[in-house]
Amino acid sequence: MINHAIILAAGRGIRMMPKTKRIPKAMVKVKNQTLILNGIKKIQKYINNIHITVGYKGSMLAKHVIENKVNSVINTNKRGNAWWIFNFPFNQLNEPVFVLTCDNITNINFSLIEKDYRKKGNPECFLVPVKPIKNLEGDYIHKKKNIVLRLSREEKSDIYCSGIQIINPYKINRIVNRTEDFNILWKKLILKKKLIVSDVTPKKWFTIDNLKQLTTFRKKKY
Repeated sequence: MINHAIILAAGRGIRMMPKTKRIPKAMVKVKNQTLILNGIKKIQKYINNIHITVGYKGSMLAKHVIENKVNSVINTNKRGNAWWIFNFPFNQLNEPVFVLTCDNITNINFSLIEKDYRKKGNPECFLVPVKPIKNLEGDYIHKKKNIVLRLSREEKSDIYCSGIQIINPYKINRIVNRTEDFNILWKKLILKKKLIVSDVTPKKWFTIDNLKQLTTFRKKKY
């Protein structure tokens, strides 16, 4: 089984202003619980060790997630979203880590995705795609078989990035130079034909990145 998951929750949430003037984006409430708690509760059923990155209003968010029994909090303030991969202790972790963003609201079949990850040879970086949803932006995935050839905001395809991945930090450190940016990391892996996409897509998926999407989700039956 995959033993570790990390939820990326360090961003400022500028597009969620004015709600994020007083609280971090991860603590915005959706249907009686915070965004971050929505993710934590789903992961806790399947994965033993949950880690959270914090940045903007990090002490407030750290207190919130520690109260909900996560295993560690990583301060990535003023760092990029991929910084943790290349720094201790994760750079020494030679095993897969589920990666999610705090704004993901999804039903994930963890066992099915893990089975597909193993079937694809335990790659360095494994993207879990979703079907495009109207009014939600995303990087479209262009692939040959399961090898990602390019990611594009303009050139459409039938799948795009969900913010859900499986990553082996130790393996990545062995084949690419340090970077703090996932977009740069993905480009480096694409050049090496090491960015792989899953055949499994979540049955339900939504992301909340701005106030309009928050309003839309609150009206949805999910």
